[in-house]
Amino acid sequence: MADRDVRNAAPVGPTLKRLEHLYGDAGCSLDFQKPLELLVATILSAQCTDARVNQVTPELFRCFPDVAALAASPPGALEEIIRSTGFFNAKAKSLRGMAKALVSEHGGEVPRTMEALHALPGVGRKTANVVLGNVWGTPDGVVVDTHVGRLARRLGWTRQTDAVKAERDLNRIIPRDRWTWISHALIQHGRRICTARRPQCERCTLADLCPKVGVEAAGSQEKKKKRKISLKVKRKKTPATAAARRVGHAKAIHAPSKKSPSFSSSSSSSSSRTRK
Repeated sequence: MADRDVRNAAPVGPTLKRLEHLYGDAGCSLDFQKPLELLVATILSAQCTDARVNQVTPELFRCFPDVAALAASPPGALEEIIRSTGFFNAKAKSLRGMAKALVSEHGGEVPRTMEALHALPGVGRKTANVVLGNVWGTPDGVVVDTHVGRLARRLGWTRQTDAVKAERDLNRIIPRDRWTWISHALIQHGRRICTARRPQCERCTLADLCPKVGVEAAGSQEKKKKRKISLKVKRKKTPATAAARRVGHAKAIHAPSKKSPSFSSSSSSSSSRTRK
């Protein structure tokens, strides 16, 4: 086991077998027909859904059909097409830089090694592994995105929040020929069942194997939700209550003082005796 400090980690073999039963045909959800298209789509997928990227790339490749056209894309044109994917200025810079590097250093072809891919502008290990694994079937490691990292930690396969360190842990325990597939399987399971905020453990096929690291019990989540609602109600009432108290305090200060009957009676008797 890569991470010795995590106890009761989900057994790798049985976990993979159950995931394969559910997601045996899991594959890349980004649309592509050639290596350059997948490389571009993966760069665009940062902080963006694959569905949105798939809506954008057809127009992108229509306007810039090859690496030379992408490298020479005029300022503003590329940015406008990819705007809806978010961080479009940074992504446009990465795409142009990557395309220019492919033209000048690789004859316009996407390289087939981790070292060469990782050296391209805007290409990290995750992007490189996506291309290597899904185009040529030669990944250099497991692709660790937010879903894969989250599920790997809950399963007890790693404690790392850094994607590169988590990848190292997963590479040690997942068979090499399953590196590409396991990423797709965990991504699908993370989207459908093991979600970030409310994992549906009661529906999960891995429930009896998974140590559920960092997952709160359903009862605890419900208590927290009720407490938050209660606190919100109290906060809403507080300003009005405070204002009412201030008004009442002001009235008490300015109200005319009333003499007590006993004081008034004794004062009257004293005055009467003095006259006599």
